[in-house]
Amino acid sequence: MIAIRRSAERGHLDHGWLDTYHTFSFASYYDPEHIGFRSLRVINDDTIQGRRGFGTHGHRDMEIITYVLEGALAHRDSTGGGGVLGPGDVQYMSAGTGVRHSEFSDSDQPTRLLQIWIEPEREGLPPAYSQTNFPDAEKRNRLRLIVGKPATNGALPIHQDAMVFASVLEEGKSVTYEPGEGRYAWLQVATGAVKVNGQLLNTGDGAAITKETKLEIVGAADEDSEFLLFDLA
Repeated sequence: MIAIRRSAERGHLDHGWLDTYHTFSFASYYDPEHIGFRSLRVINDDTIQGRRGFGTHGHRDMEIITYVLEGALAHRDSTGGGGVLGPGDVQYMSAGTGVRHSEFSDSDQPTRLLQIWIEPEREGLPPAYSQTNFPDAEKRNRLRLIVGKPATNGALPIHQDAMVFASVLEEGKSVTYEPGEGRYAWLQVATGAVKVNGQLLNTGDGAAITKETKLEIVGAADEDSEFLLFDLA
């Protein structure tokens, strides 16, 4: 079964410096029908205006993944982690027992990113930070593991039974994926459009996928289509 969450149905707030869409309930946006999916708790599609951002604030007991699509994002946190992330960069932060961090657009132009929260396998973990780059060549017309347990082939680790794949599909090109027995999947389209087992998803659309033994994902836009695929327990 594929249940589509259309882009226009998401929560939306425009703060001027931040234009954000919430796939699941977050902060002041609450939708009892969309609290999360399995251990996946947050997918925020954020566009931050140039030289603006989030001041220092705290998190705890959450696995946080940041996937940069456009612009540049400067990050600093209390673990000593930090740097500037650009397109293709992925950041992982385990908030654990508590971490404080800030995030700002390190460019005169807007920065767009997906910020993802996944519930950890247990509370009270030590905070941790890591980041790396996954160039388009590694994602083009294939599924590239970017975060997972186990963290193989250069993927970033996570404290949860979950895997996150990224892909950039050309028009008409396809990838296939077979969720294992008892597994669930979520697909989030970042740019362009894809068809998932024949169902069309456009930019910003997501889909909860259950009881599907095989997924065929086809690029359905004139331009490249970029998406994330989550494999969840």
